[in-house]
Amino acid sequence: MFDFYINAFATLFVTIDPVGLAPMFLAITAGMSKHARQQVAVRATVTAAIIFLVFYASGQTVLNVLGISVSAFRVAGGILLFLIAIEMIFGKRQERKTETAEKAVDSDSHHGAIHELAIFPLAIPLIAGPAAISAIILLSSQAPDTLAYAGLGGVIAVILLSCLGAFLLADKIERLLGDTAQLVITRLLGVLLAALSVQFVADGVLAFMRG
Repeated sequence: MFDFYINAFATLFVTIDPVGLAPMFLAITAGMSKHARQQVAVRATVTAAIIFLVFYASGQTVLNVLGISVSAFRVAGGILLFLIAIEMIFGKRQERKTETAEKAVDSDSHHGAIHELAIFPLAIPLIAGPAAISAIILLSSQAPDTLAYAGLGGVIAVILLSCLGAFLLADKIERLLGDTAQLVITRLLGVLLAALSVQFVADGVLAFMRG
């Protein structure tokens, strides 16, 4: 069970990347007061938590309704996570996130609704993106028992609190790490996620073969 928790934490932490979201948060909230930034940080985290809760609680039901086997979802989810890992290793993911943030800021300035930035792009898709949602459904389907399933909820909560902390401390984190350290960390996390995603695919293929 401990291995399941470690695997769940590593998968979600690498997929969501709270530390990597810090500079994105700074870019999105540029020019806002400290109080406004805090409000955006809390709202984005709560919104992402609601999204995660829906898929955490009903992920298996969704698969059953659509007629998708857990094995198929493991393979598909593993491939999706592997693509994210490739982006991280070659530095493409940060560029894509920056582009998404810039587009949202431009759109938001036209509508004069800065508070909506908490929903898009912070909560969706920077925190609760397709890869993170896939990982949650995947992990919830792999929980060996009820206790492990409940513990996964705790892991998700810890990751979300990490995101909130990264947002609130974004300026300090950026100064502390620097550009070089951020690049190194992102690539190391990308390699780890690649290995985890291959394991997901392998588990799914083996389950297919047993079936």
